[in-house]
Amino acid sequence: MIRTIALTAGLALASLAGVAHAAGGDGHVEDVDFSFEGPFGTYDQSQLQRGLQVYTEVCSACHGLRYVPFRTLGAEDGPGLSEAEVRAYAAQNFFVYDAELDEEREARPTDKFPPNNGVGAPDLSLMAKARAGFHGPYGTGISQLINGMGGPEYIYSLLTGYTGEQKEQAGTVLYENHAFPGGWISMAPPLYGEDVEYAEGQPSPSLEQEAMDVSAFLMWTAEPKMMARKQTGFTAVVFLILLSVLLYLTNKAIWKPIKHRADA
Repeated sequence: MIRTIALTAGLALASLAGVAHAAGGDGHVEDVDFSFEGPFGTYDQSQLQRGLQVYTEVCSACHGLRYVPFRTLGAEDGPGLSEAEVRAYAAQNFFVYDAELDEEREARPTDKFPPNNGVGAPDLSLMAKARAGFHGPYGTGISQLINGMGGPEYIYSLLTGYTGEQKEQAGTVLYENHAFPGGWISMAPPLYGEDVEYAEGQPSPSLEQEAMDVSAFLMWTAEPKMMARKQTGFTAVVFLILLSVLLYLTNKAIWKPIKHRADA
């Protein structure tokens, strides 16, 4: 069952979304080596399952995934849960409001994750795409051609960027965070390491491991069809290359007689 976390409204207001700053603009973002990066990268199914567990037991206390249907957790290029596991996961961890019954009931695979539970807490469905971790030079985005948008890197850096320092400002407790623009965030550190107990046989997760796993999972929620897009893109590139070769050879064949007459 979901672990209940008592967070005040002030702690949830800024959260991952930032206030009015562009994410990662002033903060330090680590370049993390995720398995899904690059033209041939793929999601690590085990990592997505671990990230789902971290989200369920920690993040879901405040943050929703309102654009993600439970049934997609069974996708082969996603967490890959069985139908029975998806059904049990939804029913055991979440309640949704049913307009026909005019009351809440256990979630079903056909439902979507509930919306935000925390006051002002942003929805995390598309957070990995909404946050650009890499920029420049001079805002041109050239780095993104090599490193990607850096959304999951930003989330990872934010979750691991707390220094332990805190201060109170205008009645709100702020926590120092190297990745957050401005250096101070009103969300308390959500992860400390060993917050969740991974499956039997896996070592107790460190803060960095938990942050990587949940960041990868949030990348999947934002881009569940990334592998299909890459495959389609690769096929299109190969097709264009073959087409270019054929057009070049055709052009040579058409103009060859004319060139010979001109030389004569």
